[in-house]
Amino acid sequence: MQVDILTPDASLYSGDAQVVTLPGVTGSFQIKNGHAPLISALSKGKVIVDTGSEKKEFSVNGGIIEVLKNKIVILA
Repeated sequence: MQVDILTPDASLYSGDAQVVTLPGVTGSFQIKNGHAPLISALSKGKVIVDTGSEKKEFSVNGGIIEVLKNKIVILA
């Protein structure tokens, strides 16, 4: 899947991932390849991008995620 993590100031990450773990408002959740379309609010916490060969962590203070056709856009 293609993942883009964007802030008002910069692009934190742009690349491929196999699994993305996110801090949802009601608890953490994961997005995997082939996930159904989704828009959700995020709370303060860590976004973990698992590329299969490494895991990258990004701290966010909240935001929005959109999942559509194996593309994830996180506005933090």
